[in-house]
Amino acid sequence: MTPPDHPDDDLNLRHLLARATVVEQRVRRAVDARQHSDPDPEDAFRGLYLTDENIARLLDEEGARGFPDTVAGDGGTAGPSRLTALATDFGLTPLDTEILLIALVPDLDDRFEAFYGYLNDDVTRRRPSIGLALGLCGVSPADAAARGRLAAGAPLRDGGLLLAEDLDRPFLSRALRVPDRVTAHLLGDDTRDPRLADVTAPWEAVGGVGDPAALARVLAGGVPLVYLSEDQGGAGTALAASALERAGRSVLGVDLARLAADPAPADAVRTLVREARLTGAGLVCAPLDAVSREHPQLLRLLTATPVPAVMVGRVPWDASWSGVPPLLVHAPRVEPSARGALWGEAYRRTGSGAVPVGIDPDHLLAPFLLTPEQVRGAALSAAQAARLDGGTLTPDHVRRGARAQNAAGLDRLARRIEPTVTWDDLVLPPDAHAQLRELTARARHRDRVLGEWAMRPGGGRGRGVSALFAGDSGTGKTMSAEVIAADLGLDLYTVDLATVIDKYVGETEKNLERIFTEAAGVNGVLLFDEADAIFGKRSDVKDAHDRYANVESAYLLQRMESFDGLAILATNLRANLDDAFTRRLDLVIDFPVPDPAQRLLLWNRCLGTVLPRAADLDLAFCAENFELAGGNIRSIAVTAAYLAADTDGAVTMATLIHAVQREYQKLGRLTLASEFGPYLGLIT
Repeated sequence: MTPPDHPDDDLNLRHLLARATVVEQRVRRAVDARQHSDPDPEDAFRGLYLTDENIARLLDEEGARGFPDTVAGDGGTAGPSRLTALATDFGLTPLDTEILLIALVPDLDDRFEAFYGYLNDDVTRRRPSIGLALGLCGVSPADAAARGRLAAGAPLRDGGLLLAEDLDRPFLSRALRVPDRVTAHLLGDDTRDPRLADVTAPWEAVGGVGDPAALARVLAGGVPLVYLSEDQGGAGTALAASALERAGRSVLGVDLARLAADPAPADAVRTLVREARLTGAGLVCAPLDAVSREHPQLLRLLTATPVPAVMVGRVPWDASWSGVPPLLVHAPRVEPSARGALWGEAYRRTGSGAVPVGIDPDHLLAPFLLTPEQVRGAALSAAQAARLDGGTLTPDHVRRGARAQNAAGLDRLARRIEPTVTWDDLVLPPDAHAQLRELTARARHRDRVLGEWAMRPGGGRGRGVSALFAGDSGTGKTMSAEVIAADLGLDLYTVDLATVIDKYVGETEKNLERIFTEAAGVNGVLLFDEADAIFGKRSDVKDAHDRYANVESAYLLQRMESFDGLAILATNLRANLDDAFTRRLDLVIDFPVPDPAQRLLLWNRCLGTVLPRAADLDLAFCAENFELAGGNIRSIAVTAAYLAADTDGAVTMATLIHAVQREYQKLGRLTLASEFGPYLGLIT
């Protein structure tokens, strides 16, 4: 084995080689004793193919492959080596260390494969057995204490430093092997175990999201377990990473969702703990919600280790998850004052340069609740989208990058709508329009008002914003929700009642809870259309149906208060909603049927500027005489466009009157001469 070109530059390797020299000397003595005690050294089948002469020749190969002859003290190094530090950190005795070295040397010098095959009397068994290792250490194989150092649960085995193979064999003939990751660590290689590639996460320390000093102090003082509870947009993982680094430890992030999906999660946990102990790291494990219900055994494994662990999640801590009570701390959110700075720093790290003048991340990201990791992901996504569009970053790129961080779970329970309309498309009375603007302002500035200014009341209320849109069908309730979502840069999620209502008792509440839970991980506007179907009034209890209906409404009252997002309830029957909902709503906006002036605007907007119009169109007459909501006018305009396309001509007054007649038939309304006036003759 060739020594390094500059031995003094690699203290760890020098120390290992020096200690391995001691093992080599012991092997020499064992081979010498074997050669003198073997009654038939000329047996051609001894050890299958190895002979005494072969072993003697290998032992004499010191010129090019032997270990260094000059050793200073216990390893020949000027300071503590990784082996010494490992023995201290894992609580190894001198006997443990010697056994570890005996198992390690075949990975440092391939001659030891032949040596151990010779001593095992089987050339196919090229690693030391338990009996051979104890013998080389001068310990009797019958020594119970020595055997116990190699049993399951002993430091060598429990810490993952030594593996016992061939478990079907008798105890003394089981082979010992040092895992490759441990060998690499002792040789100075800090590359993370590839076994962990699918379960680790890049949690990083981030400044400006809370003060980690107190948490770092308790971690440095020996507190083994901390639980950081957080809300949507919380900075738990960043705070935990900052505290561990301040406490003098590196950070090993664990993605609990991927750990739960691992085919051998218990083995992954053991590898994680060994990695953390080898590198002096602490564990940051998130999200706790992913394993708390179905995989609590993983939490018990992660918390029953000698490695400090910081758990991060949104669910309350259950004492059964750990035998050690954790320190319970609430993690702050990434407040608006820090969100823009984090985004700007992450954007610069993408190599896209400084944030362009005119792009205000503080304002654009104000409606979003993002973790530090999501902020970094949003910045990267925005930079990539900008490169695709030519390289110039726009506000739309910033918003799209933030929306790209949304979880996909809500898409299975609600219909996602990408907003395409703006304030200019709305035709509403001035007061309704002003209330919609106020609702948008609440959603944009809720973190500042309720968080930084501490205006949130007690009682477990969230930071959510909720409103009721009440009005007849077609008066613009859904479009208004879409406009608000577009102004905030959010997606609109329309809850499908078919996925909510269930005839079985308690199932409707479970479906709603799933929707609210998934919505907590999404930056979007949640729209409950036909809300009176599930937010109806409570009534006097006359039978079991009334009682369960009241339970459903009571649950919704509680759940709406704790919701952190933006929820809009739309109904045609405001009187059917329970009065208790009104108190919990931030705004109640009425959508009246448009007046003639508004209807004229709607006729022009719905017919658009591209559709060909005939000179005889009398939209003023239509607006004055046909009392229709915007949705009906839109439907008439589309019908007229199809009729014009069928004749390959323009939309005429006759076409429009025919489309109005069809809409009246849908609505069940009569075609009265007082309404159609001079155009009654055009009705067919």
